[in-house]
Amino acid sequence: MAINTRLTEFFGLEHPIVLAPMDPASGGELASAVSAAGALGLLGGGYANRAWFEEQSAKVSRPDVGCGFITWALANDPGLLDLALERHKKAIMLSFSDPAPYAPKVKQAGIPLICQVHTLEHAQRAIDVGADVIIAQGTEAGGHGLTARSTMPFVPAVADMIAQRAPRVLLLAAGGIADGRGLAAALMLGADGALIGSRFWATQESVIHRNAKEKVLAATGDETIRTRVYDVVRKKAWPSEYTGRLMKNGFIERWHGREDELRTLQEAELQRVEKAWVSGDYDTANVTVGEAIGLINDIPTAGELVKRISAEASACLARYAPTRNSIAA
Repeated sequence: MAINTRLTEFFGLEHPIVLAPMDPASGGELASAVSAAGALGLLGGGYANRAWFEEQSAKVSRPDVGCGFITWALANDPGLLDLALERHKKAIMLSFSDPAPYAPKVKQAGIPLICQVHTLEHAQRAIDVGADVIIAQGTEAGGHGLTARSTMPFVPAVADMIAQRAPRVLLLAAGGIADGRGLAAALMLGADGALIGSRFWATQESVIHRNAKEKVLAATGDETIRTRVYDVVRKKAWPSEYTGRLMKNGFIERWHGREDELRTLQEAELQRVEKAWVSGDYDTANVTVGEAIGLINDIPTAGELVKRISAEASACLARYAPTRNSIAA
Protein backbone atom coordinates (compact mmCIF):
# COMPACT_ATOMS: atom_id res chain seq x y z
CA MET A 1 0.00 0.00 0.00
CA ALA A 2 1.37 3.39 -1.00
CA ILE A 3 1.52 6.06 1.68
CA ASN A 4 0.21 9.30 0.24
CA THR A 5 0.47 12.41 2.39
CA ARG A 6 0.55 16.15 1.87
CA LEU A 7 4.35 15.82 1.76
CA THR A 8 4.37 13.31 -1.10
CA GLU A 9 1.86 15.43 -3.03
CA PHE A 10 3.73 18.71 -2.46
CA PHE A 11 7.14 17.37 -3.54
CA GLY A 12 5.99 14.67 -5.96
CA LEU A 13 7.45 11.83 -3.88
CA GLU A 14 6.68 8.14 -3.65
CA HIS A 15 7.50 7.93 0.06
CA PRO A 16 7.00 10.45 2.91
CA ILE A 17 10.66 10.27 3.91
CA VAL A 18 13.28 13.05 3.91
CA LEU A 19 17.02 12.60 4.38
CA ALA A 20 18.45 14.79 7.13
CA PRO A 21 21.20 17.01 5.62
CA MET A 22 23.91 15.65 7.93
CA ASP A 23 27.40 17.09 7.68
CA PRO A 24 29.40 15.18 6.53
CA ALA A 25 27.33 12.01 6.11
CA SER A 26 24.78 13.37 3.61
CA GLY A 27 27.04 13.86 0.63
CA GLY A 28 26.03 14.02 -3.00
CA GLU A 29 25.84 10.27 -3.51
CA LEU A 30 23.62 9.65 -0.49
CA ALA A 31 21.28 12.55 -1.26
CA SER A 32 20.98 11.42 -4.88
CA ALA A 33 20.29 7.80 -3.90
CA VAL A 34 17.51 8.82 -1.51
CA SER A 35 15.83 10.94 -4.19
CA ALA A 36 16.27 8.18 -6.77
CA ALA A 37 14.34 5.86 -4.44
CA GLY A 38 11.35 8.21 -4.38
CA ALA A 39 12.04 10.10 -1.15
CA LEU A 40 13.57 13.57 -0.72
CA GLY A 41 17.35 13.76 -0.53
CA LEU A 42 18.97 16.79 1.05
CA LEU A 43 22.66 17.53 0.59
CA GLY A 44 24.38 18.41 3.87
CA GLY A 45 25.61 21.99 3.49
CA GLY A 46 26.39 22.01 7.19
CA TYR A 47 28.92 24.59 8.32
CA ALA A 48 29.01 26.33 4.94
CA ASN A 49 32.43 24.91 4.10
CA ARG A 50 32.82 25.89 0.44
CA ALA A 51 35.42 23.27 -0.47
CA TRP A 52 33.31 20.45 0.97
CA PHE A 53 30.13 21.84 -0.55
CA GLU A 54 31.66 22.11 -4.01
CA GLU A 55 33.06 18.58 -3.82
CA GLN A 56 29.80 16.98 -2.72
CA SER A 57 27.52 19.16 -4.82
CA ALA A 58 29.41 17.95 -7.89
CA LYS A 59 28.45 14.38 -6.93
CA VAL A 60 24.72 15.13 -6.96
CA SER A 61 23.43 13.28 -10.00
CA ARG A 62 19.79 14.41 -10.02
CA PRO A 63 17.84 17.69 -10.21
CA ASP A 64 15.41 16.63 -7.47
CA VAL A 65 17.86 17.02 -4.57
CA GLY A 66 17.67 19.85 -2.03
CA CYS A 67 20.18 21.19 0.46
CA GLY A 68 20.35 22.05 4.15
CA PHE A 69 22.53 24.43 6.16
CA ILE A 70 23.32 25.22 9.79
CA THR A 71 21.74 28.66 9.63
CA TRP A 72 24.16 30.61 11.80
CA ALA A 73 27.12 29.22 9.85
CA LEU A 74 25.91 30.79 6.60
CA ALA A 75 27.26 34.11 7.84
CA ASN A 76 30.73 32.67 7.15
CA ASP A 77 29.96 32.41 3.42
CA PRO A 78 26.52 33.77 2.45
CA GLY A 79 27.30 33.12 -1.20
CA LEU A 80 26.90 29.39 -0.64
CA LEU A 81 23.17 29.88 -0.24
CA ASP A 82 23.06 31.47 -3.69
CA LEU A 83 24.97 28.49 -5.06
CA ALA A 84 22.57 26.06 -3.40
CA LEU A 85 19.56 27.97 -4.75
CA GLU A 86 21.05 27.67 -8.24
CA ARG A 87 22.02 24.00 -8.08
CA HIS A 88 19.63 22.31 -5.66
CA LYS A 89 16.21 23.78 -6.28
CA LYS A 90 14.07 21.05 -4.77
CA ALA A 91 14.19 22.53 -1.24
CA ILE A 92 16.36 24.50 1.16
CA MET A 93 16.46 23.57 4.85
CA LEU A 94 17.62 25.95 7.61
CA SER A 95 18.35 24.77 11.14
CA PHE A 96 19.60 25.88 14.58
CA SER A 97 19.01 29.62 14.59
CA ASP A 98 16.62 32.29 13.37
CA PRO A 99 15.89 31.64 9.66
CA ALA A 100 14.74 35.23 9.08
CA PRO A 101 18.02 36.54 7.55
CA TYR A 102 17.91 33.98 4.74
CA ALA A 103 14.23 33.02 4.37
CA PRO A 104 13.32 35.92 2.04
CA LYS A 105 15.98 34.93 -0.51
CA VAL A 106 14.74 31.33 -0.53
CA LYS A 107 11.12 32.41 -0.89
CA GLN A 108 11.93 34.92 -3.64
CA ALA A 109 13.64 32.13 -5.58
CA GLY A 110 10.39 30.15 -5.46
CA ILE A 111 12.07 27.24 -3.69
CA PRO A 112 10.35 25.42 -0.81
CA LEU A 113 11.69 26.49 2.59
CA ILE A 114 12.11 23.87 5.32
CA CYS A 115 12.80 25.02 8.88
CA GLN A 116 13.82 22.71 11.71
CA VAL A 117 12.52 23.68 15.15
CA HIS A 118 12.92 22.51 18.74
CA THR A 119 10.31 24.56 20.62
CA LEU A 120 6.87 25.99 19.95
CA GLU A 121 8.41 29.45 19.86
CA HIS A 122 10.74 28.27 17.09
CA ALA A 123 7.75 26.82 15.23
CA GLN A 124 5.89 30.13 15.36
CA ARG A 125 8.97 31.93 14.05
CA ALA A 126 9.21 29.47 11.16
CA ILE A 127 5.57 30.15 10.29
CA ASP A 128 6.20 33.89 10.46
CA VAL A 129 9.11 33.76 7.98
CA GLY A 130 7.10 31.72 5.49
CA ALA A 131 8.28 28.14 5.99
CA ASP A 132 6.59 25.65 3.70
CA VAL A 133 7.68 22.73 5.89
CA ILE A 134 8.44 22.62 9.61
CA ILE A 135 10.50 19.83 11.16
CA ALA A 136 9.73 19.16 14.82
CA GLN A 137 12.94 17.62 16.16
CA GLY A 138 12.96 15.79 19.46
CA THR A 139 15.99 15.60 21.71
CA GLU A 140 16.46 11.91 20.81
CA ALA A 141 17.94 12.96 17.48
CA GLY A 142 21.62 12.63 16.68
CA GLY A 143 23.76 15.69 16.22
CA HIS A 144 22.86 19.11 17.54
CA GLY A 145 19.67 20.12 19.23
CA LEU A 146 18.22 21.27 22.51
CA THR A 147 17.71 19.35 25.70
CA ALA A 148 14.09 20.37 25.43
CA ARG A 149 11.23 18.35 23.95
CA SER A 150 11.06 14.68 23.05
CA THR A 151 9.58 13.61 19.74
CA MET A 152 6.41 11.86 20.92
CA PRO A 153 4.76 14.86 22.66
CA PHE A 154 6.42 17.59 20.63
CA VAL A 155 5.22 16.57 17.17
CA PRO A 156 1.48 16.66 17.98
CA ALA A 157 1.95 19.96 19.82
CA VAL A 158 3.44 21.49 16.68
CA ALA A 159 0.75 19.81 14.56
CA ASP A 160 -1.92 21.51 16.67
CA MET A 161 -0.19 24.89 16.32
CA ILE A 162 0.04 24.51 12.55
CA ALA A 163 -3.61 23.48 12.28
CA GLN A 164 -4.69 26.57 14.19
CA ARG A 165 -2.33 29.16 12.73
CA ALA A 166 -1.03 28.00 9.33
CA PRO A 167 -2.86 24.95 7.95
CA ARG A 168 -0.97 25.12 4.64
CA VAL A 169 2.37 24.36 6.34
CA LEU A 170 3.59 20.76 6.22
CA LEU A 171 5.08 18.99 9.23
CA LEU A 172 7.86 16.43 9.54
CA ALA A 173 8.78 14.49 12.68
CA ALA A 174 12.44 13.97 13.56
CA GLY A 175 14.32 12.27 16.37
CA GLY A 176 14.56 8.56 17.09
CA ILE A 177 12.93 7.43 13.83
CA ALA A 178 14.80 4.59 12.14
CA ASP A 179 12.25 2.18 10.69
CA GLY A 180 8.71 1.84 9.44
CA ARG A 181 7.29 1.76 12.94
CA GLY A 182 8.73 5.21 13.55
CA LEU A 183 7.40 6.56 10.27
CA ALA A 184 3.92 5.15 10.95
CA ALA A 185 4.01 6.64 14.44
CA ALA A 186 5.03 10.03 13.04
CA LEU A 187 2.03 10.02 10.73
CA MET A 188 -0.29 9.11 13.59
CA LEU A 189 1.12 12.00 15.63
CA GLY A 190 -0.01 14.41 12.94
CA ALA A 191 3.12 14.70 10.79
CA ASP A 192 3.09 14.51 6.98
CA GLY A 193 6.30 12.48 6.96
CA ALA A 194 9.60 11.94 8.74
CA LEU A 195 13.08 13.43 8.55
CA ILE A 196 15.52 10.58 9.15
CA GLY A 197 19.19 11.01 10.01
CA SER A 198 20.99 8.31 12.01
CA ARG A 199 19.49 5.45 10.01
CA PHE A 200 20.73 6.92 6.71
CA TRP A 201 24.06 7.68 8.40
CA ALA A 202 24.55 3.89 8.47
CA THR A 203 24.09 3.25 4.75
CA GLN A 204 26.56 2.33 2.05
CA GLU A 205 26.50 5.78 0.38
CA SER A 206 27.00 7.75 3.59
CA VAL A 207 30.27 9.72 3.76
CA ILE A 208 31.30 8.03 7.01
CA HIS A 209 34.20 5.67 7.72
CA ARG A 210 33.21 2.00 7.72
CA ASN A 211 34.66 1.58 11.23
CA ALA A 212 32.19 4.10 12.61
CA LYS A 213 29.26 2.36 10.95
CA GLU A 214 30.39 -1.01 12.31
CA LYS A 215 30.65 0.51 15.79
CA VAL A 216 27.01 1.59 15.64
CA LEU A 217 25.83 -1.89 14.61
CA ALA A 218 26.97 -3.26 17.96
CA ALA A 219 25.52 -0.38 20.01
CA THR A 220 22.29 0.27 21.88
CA GLY A 221 20.33 3.47 22.29
CA ASP A 222 21.66 3.74 25.85
CA GLU A 223 25.13 4.55 24.50
CA THR A 224 24.57 8.16 23.44
CA ILE A 225 25.15 11.39 25.34
CA ARG A 226 24.53 15.11 24.86
CA THR A 227 27.86 16.94 25.07
CA ARG A 228 29.85 19.97 23.87
CA VAL A 229 33.21 18.19 23.89
CA TYR A 230 33.71 18.01 20.12
CA ASP A 231 32.41 21.55 19.58
CA VAL A 232 35.01 22.77 22.04
CA VAL A 233 37.92 20.86 20.54
CA ARG A 234 36.92 21.83 16.99
CA LYS A 235 36.26 25.47 17.95
CA LYS A 236 32.71 25.45 16.62
CA ALA A 237 30.82 28.53 17.79
CA TRP A 238 27.52 26.87 18.63
CA PRO A 239 24.97 28.92 20.57
CA SER A 240 25.24 27.95 24.22
CA GLU A 241 21.84 26.27 24.39
CA TYR A 242 22.76 23.66 21.78
CA THR A 243 24.60 20.45 22.50
CA GLY A 244 25.36 17.49 20.26
CA ARG A 245 24.11 13.95 20.74
CA LEU A 246 26.90 11.48 20.01
CA MET A 247 27.86 7.92 20.81
CA LYS A 248 29.88 7.65 24.01
CA ASN A 249 33.57 6.87 23.60
CA GLY A 250 36.88 7.26 25.39
CA PHE A 251 37.42 10.85 24.28
CA ILE A 252 34.02 11.93 25.64
CA GLU A 253 34.53 10.02 28.87
CA ARG A 254 37.81 11.84 29.34
CA TRP A 255 36.63 15.38 28.59
CA HIS A 256 32.88 15.63 29.25
CA GLY A 257 32.52 17.96 32.21
CA ARG A 258 36.11 19.18 31.77
CA GLU A 259 35.50 21.46 28.79
CA ASP A 260 37.38 24.42 30.31
CA GLU A 261 40.48 22.29 30.71
CA LEU A 262 40.02 20.97 27.18
CA ARG A 263 40.13 24.53 25.83
CA THR A 264 43.65 24.96 27.19
CA LEU A 265 44.77 21.86 25.26
CA GLN A 266 42.73 22.43 22.12
CA GLU A 267 45.44 22.26 19.50
CA ALA A 268 47.02 19.03 20.71
CA GLU A 269 43.66 17.34 21.25
CA LEU A 270 42.31 18.55 17.92
CA GLN A 271 45.27 16.96 16.15
CA ARG A 272 44.46 13.68 17.94
CA VAL A 273 40.81 13.86 16.90
CA GLU A 274 41.53 14.71 13.27
CA LYS A 275 44.12 11.94 12.99
CA ALA A 276 41.68 9.48 14.55
CA TRP A 277 38.93 10.54 12.11
CA VAL A 278 41.15 9.73 9.12
CA SER A 279 42.47 6.45 10.54
CA GLY A 280 39.09 5.19 11.73
CA ASP A 281 39.77 5.31 15.47
CA TYR A 282 36.32 6.06 16.84
CA ASP A 283 37.26 5.74 20.46
CA THR A 284 38.77 9.19 19.83
CA ALA A 285 36.91 10.57 16.79
CA ASN A 286 33.23 11.43 17.04
CA VAL A 287 30.33 9.19 16.08
CA THR A 288 27.44 11.61 15.68
CA VAL A 289 24.26 9.58 15.96
CA GLY A 290 21.05 9.54 18.01
CA GLU A 291 19.17 7.12 20.22
CA ALA A 292 17.92 5.28 17.12
CA ILE A 293 21.26 3.47 16.88
CA GLY A 294 19.75 0.65 18.91
CA LEU A 295 17.47 -0.05 15.92
CA ILE A 296 20.29 -0.25 13.36
CA ASN A 297 21.39 -3.79 12.51
CA ASP A 298 22.80 -3.57 8.99
CA ILE A 299 24.33 -1.20 6.43
CA PRO A 300 22.06 -1.31 3.37
CA THR A 301 22.02 0.93 0.33
CA ALA A 302 19.95 4.07 0.74
CA GLY A 303 17.49 2.89 -1.90
CA GLU A 304 16.93 -0.41 -0.11
CA LEU A 305 16.40 1.45 3.15
CA VAL A 306 13.80 3.85 1.73
CA LYS A 307 11.77 0.98 0.32
CA ARG A 308 12.11 -1.05 3.53
CA ILE A 309 10.97 1.77 5.81
CA SER A 310 8.03 2.59 3.56
CA ALA A 311 6.95 -1.06 3.33
CA GLU A 312 7.22 -1.50 7.09
CA ALA A 313 5.18 1.64 7.70
CA SER A 314 2.53 0.50 5.23
CA ALA A 315 2.28 -2.84 7.04
CA CYS A 316 1.95 -1.09 10.40
CA LEU A 317 -0.81 1.19 9.17
CA ALA A 318 -2.65 -1.63 7.40
CA ARG A 319 -2.56 -3.76 10.52
CA TYR A 320 -4.96 -1.41 12.26
CA ALA A 321 -6.96 -0.30 9.23
CA PRO A 322 -10.65 -1.28 9.39
CA THR A 323 -11.65 -4.23 7.22
CA ARG A 324 -15.00 -4.68 5.47
CA ASN A 325 -16.03 -7.28 8.01
CA SER A 326 -15.20 -5.05 10.98
CA ILE A 327 -17.11 -2.17 9.39
CA ALA A 328 -20.12 -4.41 8.75
CA ALA A 329 -20.03 -5.65 12.34
